[in-house]
Amino acid sequence: MSTNRVAVVDYGMGNLRSVAQAVIHAASSVDHAEVTVTSDPQVVRNAHRVVLPGQGAMPDCMRELRESGLMDAVLEAAASKPLFGVCVGMQMLLDHSDEGDTPGLGLIPGRVVKFELAGQIQPDGTRYKVPQM
Repeated sequence: MSTNRVAVVDYGMGNLRSVAQAVIHAASSVDHAEVTVTSDPQVVRNAHRVVLPGQGAMPDCMRELRESGLMDAVLEAAASKPLFGVCVGMQMLLDHSDEGDTPGLGLIPGRVVKFELAGQIQPDGTRYKVPQM
């Protein structure tokens, strides 16, 4: 039996332990699943599935992905295997983000826009929080 390899991309901008633990839990029903947190582009290329986490601001995440040398490996992976974005990692998959007027990876057509809720009142009388979790 072959091992089902899942790479969690470590480019310095994610809650890697939490993401890896969640993937391990989800993959526990799959025989011979191996989850690896990696900053090695070749490990990303060799994985069967790839998880792109992200935490913080979109401009920082995109800069770190580029500077880490992992961006090409992520784009290559997206062309041939399942790629799952978590938090800002999901936003990075789109064409563009209004946060910092930042280009994304362009894997999903669309734009990340800011919630226009700041200062508005909810039905219960409290103000909306932005960001909304």
